[in-house]
Amino acid sequence: MGIYLSTPKTEKFSEDGENDRVRYGLSSMQGWRATMEDAHAAYPDLDASTSFFGVYDGHGGKVVAKFCAKYVHQQVLKHEAYAAGDIGTSLQEAFFRMDEMMRGQRGWRELAILGDKLNKFTGMIEGLIWSPRGGDSNDQVDNWAFEEGPHSDFPGPTSGSTACVAVIRNNQLIVANAGDSRCVISRKGQAYNLSKDHKPDLEVEKERILKAGGFIHAGRVNGSLNLARAIGDMEFKQNKFLSAEKQIVTANPDINTVELCDDDEFMVLACDGIWDCMSSQTLVDFIHEQLKSESKLSVVCERVLDKCLAPSTATGEGCDNMTMILVQFKKPIKSTSSAEEQSSNSESTETEPKLEGNAEK
Repeated sequence: MGIYLSTPKTEKFSEDGENDRVRYGLSSMQGWRATMEDAHAAYPDLDASTSFFGVYDGHGGKVVAKFCAKYVHQQVLKHEAYAAGDIGTSLQEAFFRMDEMMRGQRGWRELAILGDKLNKFTGMIEGLIWSPRGGDSNDQVDNWAFEEGPHSDFPGPTSGSTACVAVIRNNQLIVANAGDSRCVISRKGQAYNLSKDHKPDLEVEKERILKAGGFIHAGRVNGSLNLARAIGDMEFKQNKFLSAEKQIVTANPDINTVELCDDDEFMVLACDGIWDCMSSQTLVDFIHEQLKSESKLSVVCERVLDKCLAPSTATGEGCDNMTMILVQFKKPIKSTSSAEEQSSNSESTETEPKLEGNAEK
């Protein structure tokens, strides 16, 4: 059945963890898809006061999602803005940096290592008989130095990945998103979207696509990609006269910063395999119901995946790879103002930071 298996792969990769700020559980499942192209990252202790969580939903292959899971958080940490406390800027620069790092000989080599050796047979043989000058030193890894080699002109991958990342520091939650994976917070049982799904028919996306020389057909960029923002997808980023944020498809993330308060119970990061089946509010309600009897957060995630999995591939809904991270905030959250003030400020659609109300699936 083309991209679908005859029976779904329901084995799950699950994980739990916690520190003094958060508890988290996660689970991922291949489902009906022929390959697993999702990846994720969970670092409750990115540093002494910061937690990092991310979901990456690959398309056209798994390598860009895996690359992001391996490197986004490292680049966030390394950026000078992070040291200065500007997490939003460090997140934005890390997203752009992924595209830069995946180019050239070094980018090709890293993607080949992360990729499927059988699908990249010729490339892997080349990679095995060629080695970079001076060996693969730690300095080179840290600085991502230019490498000479047979793939020095590699423009980057034609496959791509969404990226939805949440960073928690003290009582601040900073969300960066490119694509249609989504971050949702539950505040007093109400679902609020902390990210926007970047679909080509959104006015701001359509305007950029057309200005950059692209077109939209059947809801897809140039008739092929059903996302307006993503990491990778280099064929849509070839205009040398435009900056990275103005290309047909851009890795430029929306950044949303929220002051957490005592009314905030948990947040969910998930790829569109979940959101195709459940609205934000439906998922928050389901999680609340599960938490009444289940304390292990990864088990709650597993139940969501099982609920979303389609009984057949007839409709396509519930047939995608699925990944979900559930993060509970430990009380009390040290806030700078009263919970009531923060809740009323954040829930207003007129003020920043924005908490968007439940969006339909």
